[in-house]
Amino acid sequence: MIDAWRCLSLPWEMESILASAPKVALAQTREEILAMALGGQAEGTYDVAYDVPGLGMYTEATVAKCANGLAVNYPEPYMRRRDPDCLVVADEMPTDKPKYKNLYGEPFFPLRQEVFEWLKNQPLLVLPFWAGGESLNCPALLIGPCNAAFFAGGLADLQGFIPASELPAHFAPKAVVYLAPPFRHTHFSKKQVVVHNRTTEMHEIFSFNLYPGPSAKKGIYGALIHIGEMEGWLTLHGSTVKVVTPYDNSLVILHEGASGSGKSEMIEQMHLEPDGRILLAQNTISGEKMHLSINETCELLPVTDDMALCQESFQNGGRRLVVKDAEAGWFLRVNHITHYGTDPQHESLCVHPKEPLIFLNMKGVPDSTCLIWEHIMDAPGQPCPNPRVIMPRHHVPGVINEPVEVDVRSFGVRTPPCTSKNPTYGIIGMMHVLPPALAWLWRLVAPRGHNNPSITRTAGMTGEGVGSYWPFATGRMVDQANLLLRQIIKTPSTRYKLIPNQYIGAYHVGFMPQWITREYLARRGSVKFRPDQTVEARCPLLGYALESLKIDGNYIPRGLLQTNLQLEVGEEAYDLGAGMLADFFAQELAQFQTKDLDDEGKRIIDCFFDGGSVDDFNRLI
Repeated sequence: MIDAWRCLSLPWEMESILASAPKVALAQTREEILAMALGGQAEGTYDVAYDVPGLGMYTEATVAKCANGLAVNYPEPYMRRRDPDCLVVADEMPTDKPKYKNLYGEPFFPLRQEVFEWLKNQPLLVLPFWAGGESLNCPALLIGPCNAAFFAGGLADLQGFIPASELPAHFAPKAVVYLAPPFRHTHFSKKQVVVHNRTTEMHEIFSFNLYPGPSAKKGIYGALIHIGEMEGWLTLHGSTVKVVTPYDNSLVILHEGASGSGKSEMIEQMHLEPDGRILLAQNTISGEKMHLSINETCELLPVTDDMALCQESFQNGGRRLVVKDAEAGWFLRVNHITHYGTDPQHESLCVHPKEPLIFLNMKGVPDSTCLIWEHIMDAPGQPCPNPRVIMPRHHVPGVINEPVEVDVRSFGVRTPPCTSKNPTYGIIGMMHVLPPALAWLWRLVAPRGHNNPSITRTAGMTGEGVGSYWPFATGRMVDQANLLLRQIIKTPSTRYKLIPNQYIGAYHVGFMPQWITREYLARRGSVKFRPDQTVEARCPLLGYALESLKIDGNYIPRGLLQTNLQLEVGEEAYDLGAGMLADFFAQELAQFQTKDLDDEGKRIIDCFFDGGSVDDFNRLI
């Protein structure tokens, strides 16, 4: 450890905190941070606990040293997933988010000072990093208690950190995360709360909990969104992969959507049965299974996992969208890996890592190997739905570090089963081709969908919000809607598709639609179809459905492409599901009907409310 914070160029308040603290540590290596996470112990477990008025010493998290890394667990099941309503804005800049003074009836400034006074009495760890990577040139800091070093280690893996000896001269942070876990008990009724305070000089993020999702991960994302909003570019919520066929053709797919919509899965190889076949779908009524075989699947070269930086400088006058990863590491959810052999690549990366990893919500026995299919239980017989591993990008084979041109923007939706006896919005076929105008509308409504594993609750069909990154944004929805629309208009050579996961009508499919269509489109080389290869979907919001899909000699049944053709669904149930989608769109789109929406956007939304056809949308952009 190097007590060298005085080399930083800090505002006076920040300098006062560090000058008053009994100890301030800047790490030189990742190993030092992980050692701190165990309280300096060489083995065993460590309780991350704080003296909370009225509760005494309260354990927020436990850290176990396993053979392959640190296993972090939270005693409260509520703390194991991100609360979707945790973001609060304290400043007076334009925002559509809940304001601190409105929620709590007082200004944020007194609490801000309380946090600073609390930090002055703690041994502190300071972690410098580049938010969004060095290309963005946004210097940032984490300031938090030393005993929460696992949190700092997670942020270091997610965002990258700058060793103390490599700090550039006059490192002046433009963003800072203040970590103060006890305040969730004393001020926020034990809830996850992350307060953003934007100023012209600094984006302050106050994290009042130790789950890294809302702050180390999405809090930094919010800072990037704010910077982009000021400068006119976006950080998209999506994974990106370059798919290379057995014949050496390639296609780049960017997959967007709400949490749980398959972003991490898009850069995974498809899961196989023990005999090597692919389980395409299983009928939820009869139990009948559909299998197919693909002799040789495509090679996957990952680009982004969750945050795709789209700075204007990347475009360079091109007609395709260009993206680059905004992260140094990935927050991988592995709830779908329930036994050995489900996903050999990720299992190998986690069981035999190049360096110790940080695992969340998994069984961690000291000195044993943390296994990513052994998830902790929220209750007896109820596994936590959000087990995570933080995977540094440089661990991932074939990862691409440079900006790439995107051929196809895919949007994922978690869908429930739909049958004639139980109609739902689970009517999306295996792949739909969307006109750009419809692609924009789907990004405005961004449904969280069925049985979302990443957040604390999902009631019915709810919207994640504009771009599907709205839960992390601090500004106005209409500004982000305009930026998304301008981006789509500027990149006419990038095409759009819509895919479901979990269910297609009466069939359980998991994430197979995105894996199958990924292979299919890479082999085709594009999303351009002849008129006879597609048909307007019965529900106009679904764009064009495929008439047939053939992959490596296997024809996909038409009922999986057009769900109204399934005997278990039929047209009546399909139309009821289409009505649910239309009602949801009407509810979500109404908030964008403001004077500040671009004229082109107003025409698209008017087309929806006027009952426009797929071709009507197609003519708009």
